[in-house]
Amino acid sequence: MKTLTANEVNLGFAGLGNMGSRIAQRLLGRGYQLEVYDRDSAKAEAIAALGGGIAKNILELARTANVILSCLTNDEAVHSVYTGPAGVFAGARPGTIVLEMSTISPSSSRELHRLGAERGIEVLDVAISGSTPAAEQGNLTLLAGGNEDLFRAAEPIFQAIAKQYFLLGGPGSGTAMKLVVNTLLGVGMQAIAEAVVLGEKSGLDRGRLLEVLSKTAVVAPAHVGKLARVAINDYSPQFPLRLMNKDFELILKAAAREHVPMPATEAAFYVNSEELAGGDGDDFSAVLRRMEEVAGIASRLVSHAL
Repeated sequence: MKTLTANEVNLGFAGLGNMGSRIAQRLLGRGYQLEVYDRDSAKAEAIAALGGGIAKNILELARTANVILSCLTNDEAVHSVYTGPAGVFAGARPGTIVLEMSTISPSSSRELHRLGAERGIEVLDVAISGSTPAAEQGNLTLLAGGNEDLFRAAEPIFQAIAKQYFLLGGPGSGTAMKLVVNTLLGVGMQAIAEAVVLGEKSGLDRGRLLEVLSKTAVVAPAHVGKLARVAINDYSPQFPLRLMNKDFELILKAAAREHVPMPATEAAFYVNSEELAGGDGDDFSAVLRRMEEVAGIASRLVSHAL
């Protein structure tokens, strides 16, 4: 299998949200020819201004690209883009490669692999772990499932957008690993929220508490930046609350299928859902604000960021 270098392939990219748009920009910066599609034409035009092309629809994208990437919101969006008479599989030629990067259920990933194989199209699920700043800087972690030869061939693409990438096993393994990772991300944020509120109620200064907590070994790197933003009550979305909620649902459905009890995850999902009911525009770290409100602590700005 040929290596997927910039001079060997034409890329198509579907889904230009917070992560997809940044990944597309990184690929353009590495010299890849890139044609994009998004239902929001303004998002596609922003990439076109940087040198990308715009496909009128998914069929056109599938017919012109020999490697297709997608970064979509959920299982339903992925099925809409890939299946049916107007989907990728209807328009792509045999030999086309798909790198599907959405956070979806492992069963949906396996279904895409199966449907692609029926048409001579090889699919690799390549789930993304990382924030929007990491996407901008090319520091993502990629979690892949599928054929090892394809994984190796795709390394030039991975190197353009990520600092590390791993093959976890067969089809669906990448998305399964993403659910494992996001379990820790979401439950960890809930645990931090409860711990911070305990400290506040015990009389600790909020700013100092968050500052010192961020320097301890028990806080994961993914949460350290959240503490700095929480310190100034900045809950603008880097990883939106609604997407964390969606991932919690995927996690708990997967756990139910495998008969795995997850009481801590269920509790975190409950709090996440309560906060989401008040609006979906905030970052998932807003569960800390929720716990402060439940504890009767008025949210307040501190004079310094971490």
